[in-house]
Order: sequence, then structure tokens, then C-alpha cells
Amino acid sequence: MNNKITATELARTLSDVLNRVRYRGERFVVERNGEPVAELVPVAHRRHMTVADLYELLNRLEWPDEDFAKDLEDIQATQGQVEFREWPS
Repeated sequence: MNNKITATELARTLSDVLNRVRYRGERFVVERNGEPVAELVPVAHRRHMTVADLYELLNRLEWPDEDFAKDLEDIQATQGQVEFREWPS
């Protein structure tokens, strides 16, 4: 999904928009006079991530809702038992 943003709004909020593209993977279609003129998308391959980047990214994530634990239990129940084998020497 692409977010639409005007060129004027982009100019006012460039730092925030770039952070959303970089850290959240969001995409933006930039419009001028109602016509699309550009698209801002994340770079395909990120070279590195520092611990500080990871910390900031994790702090932006939303907490799971109250049904999350139930969803995990349902998934686990449908997968059956895992067969544990001896580690090869």
C-alpha cells in the first residue's frame, strides 16, 4: 500500500517521512496538483543496522493485541509435535 502525500506536505515533514520509509518500510506517492510525480520507497538492500537502529525500530512497533497469545496457541496446536534428533558429532 502506498501513502499519498503532497509535495508541500513532504517538504514540511521530510525527516519524518524518510524515517517512516527507512524504519517502517512505508512507501509514499508524492503528488503535485493532484498528479503523482514521484514515489519514495525503501532501498532494496540495507547494508547494516546498529544496535541503536534496532532499539529505535523496536520502540516504534505496536504491542500485540490481547488475542495474540491465543493465535500463537492455535498455530502451535495445528503443527503437531516436533521430532528431536540427537545432534550429530
